[in-house]
Amino acid sequence: MAAGTTRFCAGIVSTARHVSLELKMADYSNKLYQQLEQETGVKTGYMKTGSISLAQTQDRLISLKRIASSLNVMGIPCEIITPKQVAQLHPLINIHDLVGAMYVPEDALVSSANVSLALATAASRNGVQIHERTSVSHVSVQKGRVTGVETDRGQIQCQYFVNCAGQWAYELGHSGEEPVNIPLHACEHFYLLTHPLKEPLASSLPTIVDPDGRIYIRNWQGGILSGGFEKNPKPLFTEGRNQLEIQNLQEDWDHFEPLLSALLRRMPDLEALQIMQLVNCPESFTPDMRCIMGESPTVRGYFVLAGMNSAGISYGGGAGKYLAEWMVNGYPSENVWPLDLKRFGTLQSSRTFLRHRVMEVMPLMCDLKVPRWDFQTGRQLRTSPLYDRLDAQGARWMEKHGFERVKYFVPPGKDLLDLDQSKTFYKPDWFDIVGSEVKCCKEAVCVIDMSSFTKFEISSTGDQALESLQYLFSNDLDVPVGHVVHTGMLNEKGGYENDCSIARLSKRSFFMISPTDQQVHCWAWLKNRLPDDSNLTMEDVTWKYTALNLIGPRAVDVLSELSYAPITPEHFPSLFCKEMSVGYANGIRVMSITHTGEPGFMLYIPIEYALHVYNEVMNMGQKYGIRNAGYYALRSLRIEKFFAFWGQDLDAFTTPMECGREFQVKLEKGMQFVGQEALLEQKQNGVYKRFTMFILEDHDTDADLWPWWGEPIFRNGRYVGKTTSSAYSYTLERHVCLGFVQHFDEKTGEELVVTTDFINQGEYEIDIAGQRFQAKAKLYPLSSLFTHRRRKDEVELSGYQRE
Repeated sequence: MAAGTTRFCAGIVSTARHVSLELKMADYSNKLYQQLEQETGVKTGYMKTGSISLAQTQDRLISLKRIASSLNVMGIPCEIITPKQVAQLHPLINIHDLVGAMYVPEDALVSSANVSLALATAASRNGVQIHERTSVSHVSVQKGRVTGVETDRGQIQCQYFVNCAGQWAYELGHSGEEPVNIPLHACEHFYLLTHPLKEPLASSLPTIVDPDGRIYIRNWQGGILSGGFEKNPKPLFTEGRNQLEIQNLQEDWDHFEPLLSALLRRMPDLEALQIMQLVNCPESFTPDMRCIMGESPTVRGYFVLAGMNSAGISYGGGAGKYLAEWMVNGYPSENVWPLDLKRFGTLQSSRTFLRHRVMEVMPLMCDLKVPRWDFQTGRQLRTSPLYDRLDAQGARWMEKHGFERVKYFVPPGKDLLDLDQSKTFYKPDWFDIVGSEVKCCKEAVCVIDMSSFTKFEISSTGDQALESLQYLFSNDLDVPVGHVVHTGMLNEKGGYENDCSIARLSKRSFFMISPTDQQVHCWAWLKNRLPDDSNLTMEDVTWKYTALNLIGPRAVDVLSELSYAPITPEHFPSLFCKEMSVGYANGIRVMSITHTGEPGFMLYIPIEYALHVYNEVMNMGQKYGIRNAGYYALRSLRIEKFFAFWGQDLDAFTTPMECGREFQVKLEKGMQFVGQEALLEQKQNGVYKRFTMFILEDHDTDADLWPWWGEPIFRNGRYVGKTTSSAYSYTLERHVCLGFVQHFDEKTGEELVVTTDFINQGEYEIDIAGQRFQAKAKLYPLSSLFTHRRRKDEVELSGYQRE
């Protein structure tokens, strides 16, 4: 027991997390550990010391204020304090370079080995058998399902297997009959232990986290325990040669020196301390700094919980709770998509990729993460055939599911270096660039390469495809050939497992377009639910098609000239799909949809024709003012039109009834589909949250902090929800935030139905890093205001109607 990396961890239980799900896990762990000793009789060393996160810069302080806003609305005590208050709470701390700090009084310390022992003791009392010093050779699988585990002491038959092997999870995943990819990689992690000081430190002194100094400091038996996350980490075991048990690795004082210097700067009175030991132990990290949990997409009953990124003791209790719920109920009690194993594909399992990525990830544990930052390693892995052409025209790239996507295009003559290094919580340097791309989308025509979309083809010899999809999707797919249906793929609770567009190519063939990061999740969901029928086939054709989004009022002119086909609304109505020639290329699937609410077309082009079609479109479009655009422009357009996107606004706990999409559900058609009962119940009883659009009123775009996502929403001074996405609307010349509003009884805290009147009759504020801005709430998007631009003071915000 407790033979993994968490056994050697610093034992700091901290709720100060950027991701709200991780924050909830840490809070649950803290409460669990607090009562563990009383429940089991095993001493856990639990001590509520509180923690202080230091800020040496204003940007760091803003980052802490954003976390503090989240903690406060979740009922976790937290305050932003001055350097003087830091000195009062921890007299040994040098405060001369601080601009402020965040104090979380209920953060705690534990002995991680003893917490493991207490949990194991409680489990044993409840009938769990624990076999120590037993190695697993492989997991047995039959017909895609776990059947047992082979160990050096014999076989154990089981229906469920949980890979909690920490830094060995990758190897164990690959040792089975059906490999399970678990992308993580170990790095050396150092911390220092000292003898007790002359005046031993009080056990109640708060833990210090100094991210700008890259270190943490806690009391340890009257002395100091201090470690950190250096800029030049040392990856371990890339070749897979792992010890069966973690032995203490070699001390490396030269490597630790920058962290030691930071410690002595922060606590200068420690010059005379006596060092007991420099501990060096492996710690596993994941490609996106978030832990990995959930069921394998390829093997039913094979679950994973690993890759804690040095926060194993903070997340352990909460992560265990969610995984247990997942296994028992089929789903956890929170949206865990940010941590789901299925957010990764096989492409993230390359050892070279993992080695390079963790060398970036470990320093990022302390680096300031401003909105829209991107990983720099493991890039240019999946690219569109147009990558080089777009790059040469000034494309600036971001990555989604390993796929390179354009953020925006830098015009000739702009200082590229300044733009690439621009990182801020305020108005970004790309503001005017994106504004000009949005203007072009509204007034002329733009091209956005959206090849990263997940694309499946589902077909059958008879009616099997239609019958199966009708049950698995909430909208009616029995439409005439050539029509496109926007539909949800719902779970039994009516929540969105996927939000997609499906085109009916023929009586027995369907083309399905999903978000980029749905490639693994959606495939696994459908594979597990489609009948095992040789006459029914599903193919992932993501790589076969380049997707170009032609947006704007002149898109119709460009396309009609290139295809010599009538593209008028009479011949090519909205949500229509037609196979056409564009230029010399045949077999282009053209859909009258842009995912933004603006007029235009999506072109799905066989990849061998991609460059030809792009060149033809750009050449023909010159006389119509065509230009390239990126995803930042798309984001602004879709948010001002109140379009929800899966993974940002929609998730497995969001239903069509909660986001104004009842019209996309076939409730009245007498057909059974997954999630139907839950939606009928909501239709009858009402919903407990509503997707709402907020327009910031008293917000100065140039001078104030921007909303990005995750900001608390207040109604009449009470917390009612969080924003899920936001963008500047270049049409309204204001910020627009999207988010969900809930209604709680003021006395009992009970959830109440959210009515239209409840939304419309409230006074709203959005909290951005502790500062609240007034906002107008709307349940339907503006339409009349998008036809022409008006000055801010002329904008009448009451003219909403359904698009």
